[in-house]
Amino acid sequence: MARSRAKDYDDKRLSMLHRSAELFAASGYVGTSMNTIADACGVSKALLYHYYPDKEAILFDILSSHLEKLVAAVRKASAQAGDPVERVRTIVATLLELYRHADAEHQVQIASLKLLPKDKQQPLLASERILVGIMSDALAAAVPAAKQKRVLKPLTMSVFGMLNWHYMWFREGGPMTRAEYADFVAQLVLAGAADAAASRPRSKAKLAGRSRQAELL
Repeated sequence: MARSRAKDYDDKRLSMLHRSAELFAASGYVGTSMNTIADACGVSKALLYHYYPDKEAILFDILSSHLEKLVAAVRKASAQAGDPVERVRTIVATLLELYRHADAEHQVQIASLKLLPKDKQQPLLASERILVGIMSDALAAAVPAAKQKRVLKPLTMSVFGMLNWHYMWFREGGPMTRAEYADFVAQLVLAGAADAAASRPRSKAKLAGRSRQAELL
């Protein structure tokens, strides 16, 4: 007879994932052992293995859960927004708000996704591409001059750069609130994108190889 799950199984699993993300963010994925995770979660190693067979499975679940939340929330925000400019503002604000309690998961996404086997990376990269696509479409609608790929791609990834690395300097209670910074980013991009697109000369140069960012667009 199969062992039934405890009523608080999912709550415990989510708690373990968040604590594991904090450990991976602080000490690195390679530098964190299953013993360390079990101790930090206040559970036995046997119980941890009841939830996850290995550290790789924990990393995948952290990233999968995190990206699923981002995609669902950004899709909803994009669909509910009014005009194109408001759509960009709403998407930016939604992402920053989602990062409020997920800085560790976000850092792990940036630093450790590439450590997973290729087959496990693919569904996660697909989710990242969805997020990039939603942002790219919103920017193209709000700034028609930036619709060309040679401009839209750098513009889109620049926005994600401002959002993805905010945890390096942003502190609650600092010079800007999270909502104010979201508005700042949106305004900065929307106010300057058209002029930047118009002034950028066409280039025939092509870079060799493909980075992870290149694969997203």
